[in-house]
Amino acid sequence: MVNRNHQRVLHKSCNPTGSRRFSKKGQMKIQQMAFMLIAVILLFALVIIFFLAISLQEVRRTATMFEEENAMLLVSKLANSPEFSCGNSFGSSRANCIDFDKIFALKENLNKYQNFWGVTKIYIRKIYPNDKVDCTEENYPNCGLIKLLDKNVNSTSFSSNFISLCRKERDNNLIYDKCEIAILMIASEDKG
Repeated sequence: MVNRNHQRVLHKSCNPTGSRRFSKKGQMKIQQMAFMLIAVILLFALVIIFFLAISLQEVRRTATMFEEENAMLLVSKLANSPEFSCGNSFGSSRANCIDFDKIFALKENLNKYQNFWGVTKIYIRKIYPNDKVDCTEENYPNCGLIKLLDKNVNSTSFSSNFISLCRKERDNNLIYDKCEIAILMIASEDKG
């Protein structure tokens, strides 16, 4: 008798239909948990991508700001270099003052300075009076654009800074300093 009761209890616990029911519920819960984990991982991945995009945008903005600042410093450095600057020719030392006579003489002997400054284009353009005529020996100083250096390379963006373009002027045997507003523009070779 004990043996039969034991068999009945054993028979009830090993019911194949009952174990399948529990197995399907367990599989369903495991699938739900797997989908939930995938959704959480995708959410975290999207959040990380979002923050990386914002950080990358900030890095690009900072890099652009530094490039612009370096270009402005290069333009100022070039304007105050001994080959360009007024020095003490016009009374006292001035910042961002370019000697027009010196530049024009330098333009005639530029082959010695082709790779000296590390830029591909150097232009000086008068702002006022706005004369768009290129400077030559025939029209100097009544011209508006000096293409001091113009290498045939791909350069699209110019960096510029305002300068004083000064020269000695003669009027009725009186020599005086004449300064005009100009802009110094430089371009480097595009690396892309």
